[in-house]
Amino acid sequence: MMSRLFSTTAVPAIAGRINNPHLRRYAQEEDGAVTIFATVVILMLVLIAGISFDLQRNEMDRVRIQNTADRAVLAAADLDQTLSPEAVVQDYFEKSGIPMAANQINVDEGLNYRTVSVTSDSTTPTNFMKMLGVDELPLRSLAEAEERVNNVEISMVLDISGSMGSGDKMSNLRTAAKTFVTTVLNDSTQDLVSLSIVPYYEHVSAGPEIMSKFNVDYNNPYSHCLEFDEADFNTSTLRRNKQYDQVQHFQWGTYSQTPSNYVCPTGQYEDVVAFSQNISALNNKIDRLVPRGSTSIFAGMKWAAGLLDPDFNTINASLAADGVTDPVFAARPAAFDDHETLKTVILMTDGQNHYSYRINDNYYANYSHAAHWDRYSLDWYLNRYVSSYYHNRWKYLKYWPEYGDTLLSNVCSAAKAKNTVIWSIGFEVTDDSAEVMKDCASSPSHFFRVEGVEIRDAFSAIARQINQLRLTQ
Repeated sequence: MMSRLFSTTAVPAIAGRINNPHLRRYAQEEDGAVTIFATVVILMLVLIAGISFDLQRNEMDRVRIQNTADRAVLAAADLDQTLSPEAVVQDYFEKSGIPMAANQINVDEGLNYRTVSVTSDSTTPTNFMKMLGVDELPLRSLAEAEERVNNVEISMVLDISGSMGSGDKMSNLRTAAKTFVTTVLNDSTQDLVSLSIVPYYEHVSAGPEIMSKFNVDYNNPYSHCLEFDEADFNTSTLRRNKQYDQVQHFQWGTYSQTPSNYVCPTGQYEDVVAFSQNISALNNKIDRLVPRGSTSIFAGMKWAAGLLDPDFNTINASLAADGVTDPVFAARPAAFDDHETLKTVILMTDGQNHYSYRINDNYYANYSHAAHWDRYSLDWYLNRYVSSYYHNRWKYLKYWPEYGDTLLSNVCSAAKAKNTVIWSIGFEVTDDSAEVMKDCASSPSHFFRVEGVEIRDAFSAIARQINQLRLTQ
């Protein structure tokens, strides 16, 4: 008989222990597993919050460096900045408490431009991401600014009508205009920025040199104003292929015998200066302007636009050859589609378009008549020698305020259609005049309404806009 390996009494003993209720409850217990899972989740949330903190801190540092870099390069790229661009950039970073952040400063400059860039490549140490093996986060930024003076053609139109003689108006205008000249013309703009000055009152005196380049039917030997018709104000062009009449040389609206404020004066101080960069000559011109006569804003704007129109190019080339305009600018005005050239007008007035009369052709038919009206004021003569019943036979109204406003609007629209930028300044004007000047400007933000010495701020602001900085990156 084979012997048994196990005792028959052992099986019931083991079965009894398995069926023990205390052991079964211990095997089924899950409280410990929940605690472990909760602990793991909490640790993960803390780690995520820590990572978020590290990333947020890194972004704050990056924004701080980027903002500092943007401000620094703008200041450093200014062509009027006297300090070196590197010194300016470093100064900004030092004052922001991050002197080591400006790793690389690059400067590229030439006659008419300055480009400054700064690169920052550093790191932010981490607090929580170290647990993942990330000890630091990269900090990279790049800022670049450029001030570039491309070719600029400017017509500055100055009101020198009689009302400018009141108070300190003329003094304030002279200061403002000369500040503009010295702001837009400097060493960095040499041979790049040309400036024309167009003084106006009842008309614009072109001067004998410019007048000689046009086809003119002369009626007097005294003055140099072109007579425009209504159609001329629908375009910016001073037409070379048209025969212009010469504006009569006389004075109306006074009971004084001897004229002093002619419809078109003899000129010299009032003559147009075209395509110049001679600061001293331009400022001397401004200093010698004398208020006189009525106001025809549209005439000043017509000449300003005409000097920027490419059709004037042939005339200017001839003037440059004669030494009247700067030979450097002999090829100006540039074509309207020349994207390297900015054409802009600064138009100022202290009033509004007014009346302008002419003598009937029968009484201004030859040089003998012209000599007569050079000696005697029209209204003085009529009131002394002609019955009032016949006065209208001797003179007629050429322009009046509403008509002048229409002509101004037309020529402003023609210039703006050719992408000429128009700035307008209403100097101590009425609400009606302010609206007319605002309508002429390229936009409402291109219009300035000023009082007293504020005119200086307007001219300075326009000059700064012309030389404005461009944040390129």
